[in-house]
Amino acid sequence: MISTGLGYDCHAFVAGRPLVLGGVEVPFERGLSGHSDADVLTHAVIDALLGATALGDIGQHFPDTDERYRDADSIELLRAAVKLASERGPLSILHVDATVVLERPRLASYVGQMRARLADGLGVSLSQVNVKATRGEGMGFVGRGEGAAALAVATVDRG
Repeated sequence: MISTGLGYDCHAFVAGRPLVLGGVEVPFERGLSGHSDADVLTHAVIDALLGATALGDIGQHFPDTDERYRDADSIELLRAAVKLASERGPLSILHVDATVVLERPRLASYVGQMRARLADGLGVSLSQVNVKATRGEGMGFVGRGEGAAALAVATVDRG
C-alpha cells in the first residue's frame, strides 16, 4: 500500500539560539524558538512521515512538555520516527519533498547539506529527498522576518 503524508511547521525567530534547518546550522543572527532545536524543516518531514504511516503527529510522540526533548536534535527525532513507523511492519520511504519558507537568510548554498542530513536521518538515498527554499515576498509573518515555516510531503510503501 502506497500512502502519502503532509507535514507543516512554523516557529518564530528569537535571539540567542542557533538557526537549524534540515539538521544544518545556518549562520544567522537569530535562531528559531522552540522546545527542541526548533528545526522547522525536519519537523515538517517528521509530520509528513507520521501522516503517511497514520501515526498521528510530532506532538503526540515528542511533546514539548517532555523535558527529554528539550534542545533535542531533530534529526535524532526523525530517526526515532522512522523506527516507530518501521515497527508497524514493512516500510519503504519512497520520496520526501520539502520546502522551507523564510525571508532571510538565503539558503541556496545549504540545500545540498540539508538534503544529505535528511536522507541520512530517513535512512534513504539522496535521490529520494528534495529540499527547496523560498521567501514570503514581504507578506505575512515570514515576509516580515518574524519566523520561518516549512512544508513536506512523504510518500511511503507499506507493502
